[in-house]
Amino acid sequence: MKDKIKIGTRGSKLALWQAHYTKDKLEALGIEVELNIIKTKGDKIQHLSFDKIEGKGFFTKEIEDSLLNGEIDMAVHSMKDLPTASPDGLVVTAVSYRENPADALIIKKSSYIKNGKLNLPKNAIIGTSSARRKAFLLDIRPDIQVKDIRGNVDTRLRKLVEQDFDAIVLAAAGFTRLELDLSAFEVLILNPKEFIPAPAQGVLAFQTRTEDLATRRILKNIHDSDVAACTNVERKALSMIEGGCHTPVGIFCERDSNGFYHLRGAIADAWNAPVRYSIISSSTTHQLAEQLIEKLSK
Repeated sequence: MKDKIKIGTRGSKLALWQAHYTKDKLEALGIEVELNIIKTKGDKIQHLSFDKIEGKGFFTKEIEDSLLNGEIDMAVHSMKDLPTASPDGLVVTAVSYRENPADALIIKKSSYIKNGKLNLPKNAIIGTSSARRKAFLLDIRPDIQVKDIRGNVDTRLRKLVEQDFDAIVLAAAGFTRLELDLSAFEVLILNPKEFIPAPAQGVLAFQTRTEDLATRRILKNIHDSDVAACTNVERKALSMIEGGCHTPVGIFCERDSNGFYHLRGAIADAWNAPVRYSIISSSTTHQLAEQLIEKLSK
């Protein structure tokens, strides 16, 4: 068995949490682990919203190139950032547990309206660069203003305090994993059955070279097959609409205690266009993605 694995990761606090989580899991199996920090296009370009950055995979491409070149043995990605099709020679070998998949509104205490819709005042300004989040927020509250905001979690929280925002949107998985103190703000967790998250939100993807069977065998020991059953459906649906960070689309699959799968989807033609919603339930994942996309396209 392989005795050392080099992990490629971005350098943000959250990416490093993810890499160290994976490192701990592998070291528990007796594997020596080295972390390599790699800067991606998405890290370097902070002044543009996602829809203005050309191409896909702007948080993953440089890491994938390093993997293909043999500089690292595996990559740890936020699965929601990973394009649905891996480059030739690479494969998603395993996935992690799923942290809370919900989005959350982080609201300034001075802007918080206890019984208001989304707990926000009229014409509130919300910071997000996600087309999906913009479309879904405007679908709930057409009066609000959405403004682009970029940067890691700490940077966005600082901008919320210092700039003209009433609230920002963060993935609950991020601030939960980082154990952030958000007591200076009001936090509204958005129900993922209604405010539908990005496909695979809250899940880590472990990517390797297809030919590297030794690393792939090791990673099967930390693979969550139940989570994979749901993320496979979510990402298949996303691939069918050629979705990505530019497309306002949310897809969320969960399995209930009786073994039934419930797949929810929401999509808009643009961030400022009406949102279409649908849900499909089945005892199997077979054709689940196809059925959802058919309903959403009508």
